[in-house]
Amino acid sequence: MANTAQSKKRARQNEKRFQINKARRSRIRTYLRKVEEAIESGVKDDAVAALKAAQPELMRGVTKGVFHKNTASRKMSRLSARVKALS
Repeated sequence: MANTAQSKKRARQNEKRFQINKARRSRIRTYLRKVEEAIESGVKDDAVAALKAAQPELMRGVTKGVFHKNTASRKMSRLSARVKALS
């Protein structure tokens, strides 16, 4: 448990940041799930649109420090390959 004023403030900041990052991660996962579902349905136009919507969201997660840059790149690469394979 935090004892000093500084550590108490730090604990508050950490909790606030955790909630923000949790919401961001959840939103990104939702976008990725929409791409997955579009790929599963087999409709290429929907999959391309979902991928196009997911990309900036994923990259925003990188700039905000939720995901590592290489992780986001790997996810985009794999999804792009799967969407491309639909044709």
